[in-house]
Amino acid sequence: MAATVCARLPGCVHGLRLCSRSLPVLTRSVPVRHHRLGPADDEMYHRTTVSVMQKEEQTGGAVIYSYSPQGFNINGNKVLGPCAILPPAILQWNVGCHTDITEESLSLFHLIEPPIEILVLGTGARTERLDPNVVNFLRKKGISVEVQDTPNACATFNFLSSERRIAAAGLIPPPAQTE
Repeated sequence: MAATVCARLPGCVHGLRLCSRSLPVLTRSVPVRHHRLGPADDEMYHRTTVSVMQKEEQTGGAVIYSYSPQGFNINGNKVLGPCAILPPAILQWNVGCHTDITEESLSLFHLIEPPIEILVLGTGARTERLDPNVVNFLRKKGISVEVQDTPNACATFNFLSSERRIAAAGLIPPPAQTE
């Protein structure tokens, strides 16, 4: 429309005279930056700062380093015989085999504060079936129960501790293997 109004004049582009009123889009120059962007020009260039509000403890809790028929090495301490590992302490546990695990022997696991999320029970060299009443007793108290052989129970407890879960373990050392 505006191009048809313009007449042919010498010095025209394609026979049309371009003027700023008739074709403002074609005559405007592209903006050119004469400097590079710096930190003050854009939010993306600002540095991010992080403030530590509360430091986490470096130790996640008890770590079971090894086990043997005599007992366990927990955090560098030797524990002889069956043991109960609670978030604040390591205790000797008065059980001899999986049949000795009763509601009474597990009472210390549901009495502590903060309450534990999961209890890992190591029953010796093999995974043994516990009395269903004992397992239901703990589940009614809100504690998940994982029954495994002692080597796997040690690994499971270490994994849960590394994830900072509130876990406890009741471990019976595996008997000596005879060949």
